[in-house]
Amino acid sequence: MELKFAKALMVIAIMFVVFSTMSVCLADDYRLSYELLNRPDGRVSYELNVVVPETLNEYYAEKNHRSASSSDFSKFVTPYALKPIADKLWEIYYDEEDFTNGVLMMMHQITYVETMPAKYPVETMVDGEGDCDLFSFIAASVMKAGGLDVVLLYYEEQTHMNIGVHLSSAPEDARDSVYYVTHDGTRYYVAECTGGNWKDGWRVGECPTDLKQVSAEVVTLENAEEMAPGQVSASFTSLQPSALSLEVSPSISIQNSAITVRGQLAPAILNENVTLYARINSSPWTVIGTTLTQSNGRFEYVWTAETAGSHAIRAAWSGNELYTGAISSTKSAMVIPLFLTVLVGVAVLAAIIGAVAVLMAKHTQQEIIEP
Repeated sequence: MELKFAKALMVIAIMFVVFSTMSVCLADDYRLSYELLNRPDGRVSYELNVVVPETLNEYYAEKNHRSASSSDFSKFVTPYALKPIADKLWEIYYDEEDFTNGVLMMMHQITYVETMPAKYPVETMVDGEGDCDLFSFIAASVMKAGGLDVVLLYYEEQTHMNIGVHLSSAPEDARDSVYYVTHDGTRYYVAECTGGNWKDGWRVGECPTDLKQVSAEVVTLENAEEMAPGQVSASFTSLQPSALSLEVSPSISIQNSAITVRGQLAPAILNENVTLYARINSSPWTVIGTTLTQSNGRFEYVWTAETAGSHAIRAAWSGNELYTGAISSTKSAMVIPLFLTVLVGVAVLAAIIGAVAVLMAKHTQQEIIEP
């Protein structure tokens, strides 16, 4: 019985090794661009180039897209994944109002098409089309990543959504009366994300006529996604592609033992920060550490796996002014619980003792039979 148990464990281990060594084929990344002005009615123009890794789009495509109630809307807000966009916008905008209007300029360049079910911002950006709620999810993600206090405004009867943004002072560039909602004592200025005229579209504080006398449900963003296994890239220059390889060893280990994660960045650049992520037993992705590349682009990180179970591991590089960011393929590692190793040890020991006992019994019988 003990031998059968040990053999079954060995078969499972071999199957896992075969599965974990399978390669993941990566498609081309998605390249997007958005026109921006330095301010509403401004004369200085910029082209923001955004690259969405295919693996990041796949990650969001595989997530749950169901919304049981309006409180579920916040899960579609993904500030971490879009933070590079916010960082770039802050390079050309110097106050909260211009930053907010810059985000709205981006939204006004996405084609309006009624879409069901809801999608995550990365998916909408890749599709290049969406409707009011999808635009609101993107805008809220970038604004929250940029440090602004933002909420979703849901108009149930009108089946419409836009956002509310808290600013330190009232908007000065609004061309009409400034509109806002108050929630928990905080004033949130209305920001309409639909509209196809990016140069002369809606500005923060302006409200569509049919919504001026309508009450909106305020959806706060405490449940917005905190982490994702990578980010988009953003730059005001054209970006060259990059790639990130990853290896994990051993693929099977014991709880609380070390797992070595190593790989290589191409192009080879010294002292680039690589972030390592893990998803343990289908839990949300978390950062397990960061490491720097060597002159040949290689990197290595030793991680202690404290939790038993199945581990999915990825590495990501956010890119720079010349190269897009990159996300590695997912590698798997199985961490065996300590108690299971004890059981296996006991089973093996029992098998050995049983085998020795059988041999000794046979030897004793032979001695009795011999004259």
